[in-house]
Amino acid sequence: MDSIVIHGGNRLNGQIEVSGAKNSAIKLMAASILTDQPLLLTNMPRLADTRFLGQLLQQFGVQVTERHGADGQETLFHAPELTSTFAPYDLVRQMRASFNVLGPLLARSGEAKVSLPGGCTIGARPVDLHLMALTAMGAQIELEEGYVSAHAPKGLQGAEIEFPFVSVGATEHALLAAVLANGTTVLKRAAREPEIGDLARCLIAMGAKIEGLDTDVLTITGVSSLNGTTWSVIPDRIEMGSYALAAAMAGGEVRLTKGRADLITALTDKMIEAGVEVESTADGVIVRRDPAQRLKAVNVTTEIYPGFATDLQAQFMALMTTAEGTSVIHENIFENRFMHAPELARLGADISVHAGEAHVRGVETLHGAPVMATDLRASISLVMAGLVADGETTVGRVYHLDRGFERMEEKLGACGADVRRVKGGADEH
Repeated sequence: MDSIVIHGGNRLNGQIEVSGAKNSAIKLMAASILTDQPLLLTNMPRLADTRFLGQLLQQFGVQVTERHGADGQETLFHAPELTSTFAPYDLVRQMRASFNVLGPLLARSGEAKVSLPGGCTIGARPVDLHLMALTAMGAQIELEEGYVSAHAPKGLQGAEIEFPFVSVGATEHALLAAVLANGTTVLKRAAREPEIGDLARCLIAMGAKIEGLDTDVLTITGVSSLNGTTWSVIPDRIEMGSYALAAAMAGGEVRLTKGRADLITALTDKMIEAGVEVESTADGVIVRRDPAQRLKAVNVTTEIYPGFATDLQAQFMALMTTAEGTSVIHENIFENRFMHAPELARLGADISVHAGEAHVRGVETLHGAPVMATDLRASISLVMAGLVADGETTVGRVYHLDRGFERMEEKLGACGADVRRVKGGADEH
């Protein structure tokens, strides 16, 4: 199993190009099921998750062609006909978001059988809201032996759906299903994440009729068919925020390009409060910090967008481990999302966790040690801590990292970090 080895102490100086957003790309890929015409996605990230979903789409007869284009990596999806509507456990278990093929398969074919998802260990995250929305649209749903069997022989029907709480996955899933439903669907208490706006705008370019973009009420008027289109995936705000925090932690000056500063305002506000210099640019941000100046502890609370993103909580906690004072971090989105805390403690961090609240008392120095990644965002937080820890830090189970960060060692290494991958126990230079 691969690991990442970091020798701490180097400042970061240089430029990092932000990749396309994983959380947008995988839902845009699912949209290819909805049309028999080609969908070309540009600015595509090359990640384990997009590879997994590509394999699943091929199971349905979708033709998947990766290539290099003018906007970097791009992938062409074409499903002239669906040859299967069955999504087996072995493919779905590798990534939770692949469950979102259920709605598009049902919308186009009137039937689907999809495994209940596996996924990472940051809480239960059940799919009951997904099934509630599809049932409201007339789907007949049965759960049997770990699979969801769904039928809508007369097609899905428009419905008014009010979610009991905000759910990004359920909003995206209902949106993907509703665009081909008969009649009008209204989604109330819809999530407003930028990735949902990206999906909705792509669907509109494919011929869908959607109103209320970027609000918590989406109105979708179903159409009989969708066309293909070319769509550029939105920049990855979580990758962008992670590298901004890495630059703040290690010190130096890093320019993040091909990004959008407006997507991480909640984060950069907190970084500035802590003493980091952040400058917005036309295509991203510049992060500067003199490592001789110790950061100040800042409290954060994770919230639904546009609040502070739960997917940046672990990284911000890493930043606070060497800040002056005590930071209180409230996690309101996912239970069990402090599993990185004991691993950071192995590096010398002083963290105590009580239910959904963590107290981080800043220490002057972290010390290298072997640590283990528990999920995707925890992985990058441990790499960040390793950038400033004395000596050598080895991060194990980095297959989590590969799900969401493209060429991380290369990007950090180009800015001066001493970071390398060890493959299966043999050093890869």
